[in-house]
Amino acid sequence: MRLKTLIRLWLWVTLMAVAAFVVLAVLERGLKAQTGFGVVDLQTARDAMAYKRAFAAWIAREHSAAAGFSLGFDYLFMPLYAMSFYFSAMIAREAFTPKRGLWRRVMDYLGFVPLLGAIADAVENALEFSMMTGGASDGTASVAFMASSVKWVCIYVGLALLLAGIVGAIRLRLPKKDEAKA
Repeated sequence: MRLKTLIRLWLWVTLMAVAAFVVLAVLERGLKAQTGFGVVDLQTARDAMAYKRAFAAWIAREHSAAAGFSLGFDYLFMPLYAMSFYFSAMIAREAFTPKRGLWRRVMDYLGFVPLLGAIADAVENALEFSMMTGGASDGTASVAFMASSVKWVCIYVGLALLLAGIVGAIRLRLPKKDEAKA
């Protein structure tokens, strides 16, 4: 893929990820304001009782529907942020490690970390939804918490890659030293 195409694709995917994040934030804010619990609160729940408290607050049909929709909409957000972070890694790789070697391979592998985070996010949401519809258990809550923890580590790596990608895109757009002299 040409670098110019990669940067354009990265910009569009990142903008779509930001838009999806805004939608999720608005949904989260409304649900939390109405019930005292948001879907994000489930990410810190370590046992069945914490889930049951949130689910009891969402007992009204419109609240449980909003929570379910938010969990479902997150599945749209997952590939968007994963691709944005992956493309960020590829841009940073091209900007900072142009020659083959260990550091270029490291950047290649780092690009896959957000993809693993999106998979962990999908597992977390599936477990949360299964507890919302079929009842919460301590074992399922524990696995969901572990998936959430893995997801957040991967997202932090992805955010670092996004910053590196932004700096890398700027660096790639600057004229090269040879071009500046000509």
